[in-house]
Amino acid sequence: MDILGMLVRWLHVIAGIAWIGSSFYFVWLDNSLDQPDPESDEAKKGVAGELWAVHGGGFYNPQKYAVAPAKLPEKLHWFKWEAYTTWLSGTALLVLVYWMHAQSMMVDPNKAALTTLQAVGIGAASMVGSWIVYDLLCRSPLGRNNAVLGVVIFGLLTLLAWELNRTLGGRAAYIHVGTSIGTIMAANVFFLIIPGQRKMVDAMRVGKLPDPVYGQRGKQRSVHNNYFTLPVVFIMISNHYAETYGHPYAWAILALIAAAGVLIRHFFNKKTKGIYAWQYPAVAAVLLVVVALWTAPHIQALPPVQGPVTFNRVKAIVGQRCIGCHASHPTIAGIPPSPNGVNFELDSGIVQNAQRMYQQVVVTRIMPLGNLTHITEEERAVIAAWVTAGAPGQ
Repeated sequence: MDILGMLVRWLHVIAGIAWIGSSFYFVWLDNSLDQPDPESDEAKKGVAGELWAVHGGGFYNPQKYAVAPAKLPEKLHWFKWEAYTTWLSGTALLVLVYWMHAQSMMVDPNKAALTTLQAVGIGAASMVGSWIVYDLLCRSPLGRNNAVLGVVIFGLLTLLAWELNRTLGGRAAYIHVGTSIGTIMAANVFFLIIPGQRKMVDAMRVGKLPDPVYGQRGKQRSVHNNYFTLPVVFIMISNHYAETYGHPYAWAILALIAAAGVLIRHFFNKKTKGIYAWQYPAVAAVLLVVVALWTAPHIQALPPVQGPVTFNRVKAIVGQRCIGCHASHPTIAGIPPSPNGVNFELDSGIVQNAQRMYQQVVVTRIMPLGNLTHITEEERAVIAAWVTAGAPGQ
């Protein structure tokens, strides 16, 4: 299972790079096109914009038609499998890591006492429901105003983050916000962009002029996908940063980081048009500073420690509350051997990882995951006192 998870994760990253790369490139290309001279041969052929570029020692001259060329070329390159492979591999990884081990990876008893079926159901519903709501909004009259539509979608995704953080563990909540956005992105390709392109191609094959509405809809959804990318990439790496998903207001932290990502993407999109709108990355920087300050380490009040704080006392707590995961052969389902290289089976492992234990158990309090092993406040206080005293061994 570990090898399978590793290979699926690798595939997911590779496919994601390909998809995001093509998204960035085509939005850049679209924004960088120059209109040809109205009297030129290109304009008479229906070319709406073109670009000259040099890369890898060669010259390129991509052109975009206002609707379609007069004659359909024999060979067309389609961009779809990058999106499909990213979504399929990401969903497979979601099942392997989270859904198959929902009680340890998704359920936090301090938030909601969910069964495995309930937790997985919430996760699946968030993915399907997000696409349905998003698609209906795009098809509604609101879809004609991209700025307002963007604000509404951002607000609804923030509401989703709040609800998921209220019912699921922090890491699972974040990853399901990411899979919901990823589902929207892949569904845009599968249900709108590719079918629209096929209808345009089919029209040309029977000698008809393609309906430009398909190109307009595809362009709108493609641009939406472009703005979704940076928030999704952050969510993909967020499980390494407990100060975000472990925060009491994790949903708000995610909203701030996502907003910063959207603003940064907007700056680069405008930059390709020759507009250097520095106010957008400036606001993004302010939002990230707010995140840094808001997630700064602080220790919640702990009860006073009764009795001497010895290594053996700490070792007993670790053996009861932590070693179920941090061992060569974890007893809790879904946990890889010695997660993040932390192993508490030997005394030296406890001492060497004292600061990491302090950060995760006392400061961020996200360990044990979902407090599955029911660590007490008194036990957290003992660990805090031991580490503060220098984490002495036996």
